[in-house]
Amino acid sequence: MTEGPLAALREAVERTRAVTRDRPPTGLGHDDADDNAGTIDTDSARDFDPLPLLTALHEAGARVAVIGQVAGILHGSRELTGDLDLLWDGDPAQAEALAEAFTAVGAELVDDDGRPVPLTPQAFLLPKVQFESCNASGDCCTVALPWGTLPVREFLDRALTVSGPDGLEVRYLRREDLIAMRREVGRPKDLRRAEELERL
Repeated sequence: MTEGPLAALREAVERTRAVTRDRPPTGLGHDDADDNAGTIDTDSARDFDPLPLLTALHEAGARVAVIGQVAGILHGSRELTGDLDLLWDGDPAQAEALAEAFTAVGAELVDDDGRPVPLTPQAFLLPKVQFESCNASGDCCTVALPWGTLPVREFLDRALTVSGPDGLEVRYLRREDLIAMRREVGRPKDLRRAEELERL
């Protein structure tokens, strides 16, 4: 696939910087996001740029796929976000590559209950860890997380890949699979974004 989706993501990063440049801090992180507005209204959107982490993941050879609103932006959504959500298969053989990538961007991890987790390969064997770095925060999820009736392993297996001129490759969910995830979660922002994706 061509550079187009990555160009859209870079443009969204610039728009996010413009929106948040002069905004006073809110004290809210990505996990405090409003179910309607999303993380664009939190401090996680300040300096948000998922590309350094996505580059580190690519360079480490970590096989992950982008989900959430960054994936929506790669499909052409115009809604901005302040977090990066990732999905991988949970294979322990990949955990070292994930730890290498998150270490490269100076990330800190917590578990699903907000308790700090050492940034080691073992951390990524949890069904989900939350991460925070200077440019991006979000969730790194495995297929072992409870996903209801969603066939997330199939979603992951058929994810798309976009390549940039600098060699960066980013995997992200197909539009129809992202829509299914949005509708399953069912928050106002998810339903709104699902409808937008259906129109694209």
